[in-house]
Amino acid sequence: MEKVNSSEELMETIISMNSEHSVRQFLIPGIGKFTVVLQEEDHLSISSEVKANPELKRMVDESREEYKQGKGMSTTELLKSLSPKDFV
Repeated sequence: MEKVNSSEELMETIISMNSEHSVRQFLIPGIGKFTVVLQEEDHLSISSEVKANPELKRMVDESREEYKQGKGMSTTELLKSLSPKDFV
């Protein structure tokens, strides 16, 4: 398991992922173990799944509304919130 000691290393780990190396496991000391899975973007598939599943549509709509209300954060915001002390 890879050890990540900074937000820069975390970004390098994520950026290095591709379709052949789509799963990465790493440890952030003091926080825990993570598994990241890269999935290809498929807007049509997501859209069709939401249209076909009313419960999924409800969940997506709720999630979007909560994000607008400030109850969530983007990946960029998460990375910005990490500091060097989080990697000790």
